[in-house]
Amino acid sequence: MIIHNYSESNSLLNQFVAELRDVNIQRDSMRFRRNIERIGEILSYELSKTLDYRVSTVQTPFGNKAMSLSVNNLVLCSVLRAGLPLHQGLLNYFDAAENAFISAYRHHPNGKDDFEVIVKYFAAPALGGKTLILTDPMLATGKTLENVLKSLKSHGEPRSIHIISVIGSRQGIDYVNSVFPENTQLWIAAIDDELTTKGYIIPGLGDAGDLAFGVKL
Repeated sequence: MIIHNYSESNSLLNQFVAELRDVNIQRDSMRFRRNIERIGEILSYELSKTLDYRVSTVQTPFGNKAMSLSVNNLVLCSVLRAGLPLHQGLLNYFDAAENAFISAYRHHPNGKDDFEVIVKYFAAPALGGKTLILTDPMLATGKTLENVLKSLKSHGEPRSIHIISVIGSRQGIDYVNSVFPENTQLWIAAIDDELTTKGYIIPGLGDAGDLAFGVKL
């Protein structure tokens, strides 16, 4: 798997990640959502540099202009509900893309550390020959993305797979690397070293879904 880790270089992206982590700024859920959306926009732009392009002629009021335009058929797939702000960031840039959504959550039997990822809702177009972009803001254990990949197999084989995340754990990234196709590319804003026994990233930022949309029952 090819990993694009943007915390390794200085850019405005680091400011948005810092605000997401800050417990004082986190109190503003609208700002939290918007920062994730902006990170999605930045990573979309970086990803776009690797797509396929073809020269097309555009007619202006005063003549014609040859321009290189993307020819990839994109499908954006996000994990509900935490992935929605990140999905919107991608859709702001890849506005012609098709969309897929899947619900996946952790189930801890008897409150123990071990958990399974349960998928209950799934809607997606055909994927055969298309460029699949999976979005999940927190790449913790990698098991959610693994289950998403398994669910998508019934919809065809994508031409290529990209993953966009805000923060990931090294353990989760290693796991994704072991279960996804070799040519998968990961675009991520920050990587943290630790993962708790319950599968939460340390220092991370907390529960992205709760911070974006409110605490769930």
